[in-house]
Amino acid sequence: METAEYLQILDREGRSLAAAAAVAGLDAEVPTCPNWQVRDLLRHTGTIHRWAAGVVADAHPGPRPIPDPPALDGTELTTWFRDGHRILVDTLAGAPRSVTCWTFHPAPVPSPLTFWLRRQAHETTVHRYDAEAARGGPVSPIATDFAVDGIDELLRGFHARSRSRVRSEDSRVLQVRTADRDAAWTVRLSAEPPVTELGALPGATAELSGPADELYLALWNRVPVPKVIGDPELADLWRTRSGI
Repeated sequence: METAEYLQILDREGRSLAAAAAVAGLDAEVPTCPNWQVRDLLRHTGTIHRWAAGVVADAHPGPRPIPDPPALDGTELTTWFRDGHRILVDTLAGAPRSVTCWTFHPAPVPSPLTFWLRRQAHETTVHRYDAEAARGGPVSPIATDFAVDGIDELLRGFHARSRSRVRSEDSRVLQVRTADRDAAWTVRLSAEPPVTELGALPGATAELSGPADELYLALWNRVPVPKVIGDPELADLWRTRSGI
């Protein structure tokens, strides 16, 4: 996907998140994030937005800890969230394409700027879904190509890191396949971090599949996996161990 597409999605999804949160109310429970209310969702996402904007704006060369969320509430919190989202969008829109800064997972992208645009577009989309779930629906659609891109980032980015807990004492192979696009990934599980290759390779112990938008949300543990073929324990392993 192009950087302009990520920026457009980030802008839209952040505004939709804020709108859904306003309708739901800060006291509303977030069913997709146990023990969270909407105020927790805004504090978390708003903190991530400002943190990411700072990494790019400062061309920060190394890891920067995520700060604690603020203790804001009420209209102060909603205004703070909207302002932080605008800062992020404006920062990424105005950053030079050649900016060099820290990134934190190895999913292949052309540049650090593309990394942060992609990451924040997906971060905000998943949490927009959370806000709409708290509102009681309906939920906005997720474009198929964007969902495929997000599955790829999750599998070849987040779960390629040493901190991934998706591991198995016995070597097993998990296949992930979208039903509405010719896209598949082979995830090799062992006692080490998962290793994901593009394509459907032989030897899969189980396959998780479904329409890209549903599979995207399922792999982020927002909805059940649409279809499981083979060993159901691998689907349970993902559900219980894949939290970021």
